[in-house]
Amino acid sequence: MDPIAHTLFGATMAEAGLKRKTALATATLLIGANIPDIDGLAMLVSSDYGLWFRRGWTHGILALLIWPFLLTGLMIGVDRLIEKRMWRRNRMRQGPPMRPVMLLGIAFLGVWSHPLLDYLNTYGVRLLMPFSDTWFYGDTLFIIDPWFWLLAGAGVVLARSKSWAGISGWIVLGTAVTALITTADIVPLALKVLWLAGLGGIIIVRWSGRHRDATQPIAFTLLALLILYIAFMFTGSKLTASHARAQLNDNGADIKQVMANPLPARTLLRTGIAASETHYYRFKINWLRPDSFELTGEPIPIEVPDHVVEAALNSRDLRGFRNWMRFPAYEVKRLDDGWEVIIRDLRYVQFDQEFAAGIGMAVVELDEELQVRSVR
Repeated sequence: MDPIAHTLFGATMAEAGLKRKTALATATLLIGANIPDIDGLAMLVSSDYGLWFRRGWTHGILALLIWPFLLTGLMIGVDRLIEKRMWRRNRMRQGPPMRPVMLLGIAFLGVWSHPLLDYLNTYGVRLLMPFSDTWFYGDTLFIIDPWFWLLAGAGVVLARSKSWAGISGWIVLGTAVTALITTADIVPLALKVLWLAGLGGIIIVRWSGRHRDATQPIAFTLLALLILYIAFMFTGSKLTASHARAQLNDNGADIKQVMANPLPARTLLRTGIAASETHYYRFKINWLRPDSFELTGEPIPIEVPDHVVEAALNSRDLRGFRNWMRFPAYEVKRLDDGWEVIIRDLRYVQFDQEFAAGIGMAVVELDEELQVRSVR
């Protein structure tokens, strides 16, 4: 999921009651909900190195056992510094006292929420690193989900928008995400209106002031609704995979793997890819109506990489991309002095799509001796 979703989820857990359990609970949840993404620094080396390293070591089981202890130790150190400064200034400390065991439990919740949310999209996460490089996919939520933002953000906005600085920050964030959603062609007009209505409801409640004595139960209720929403979407993806497998098997395709692809804001509609031993099948479906299953193109042959494709895949600049691919498709073009190899991951690009910046596609040029000339 995106950093906004991770942060809002941690903040919602805090506002639902955890911030009252121990000192620095909110800071621990916010940091813990984001700390596995420290591997994003790998993107500074190169985009392919980012693919090689992202959602691996820092998201794997070993790191998930270590992060909470490191984070708790850091927060206890910060708490002692705060106490020391307060004592020097002869000021009374506000809020709950430091409870290290409770803080450790909260750190586990914050840190473990991160890979759980990452698991829910189609990008994948390597939960067993460093013991296994296996990718796991939940195929449940689009990587940017506006309804997730709305449910996770509402309780935090109501609890945290007390100063003009805080209100201004929420206005900026709300304006930015609203512009993103309302200008996206893939989001239907009715859902854009629904988003604006939800945003308007939050503003009305905030300015009415009636929420002030009920911020905790409001946040708890919204957190429960968010979990139910995730369960609803997870059910939809499982039913999508089941419907697609049944439909294609009835047509004679022996399906081995199905990916249900969630779409932004559209909770009932799924696109996806099904794979047999020999072909990929792209489809779309309303998962509440199995009879709406429809193929969106001709089957795509699955080809074993030949020596030309293997030479391209063995490029040092494609190590991460090769490891990360889920539904690879290859296209080879003969040049006057070599070959051009187009490698696509059908999760994110069409089979006939020309090169464009972003993930899911690479173009490798080879010379006559199959040495890599360029990668883009």
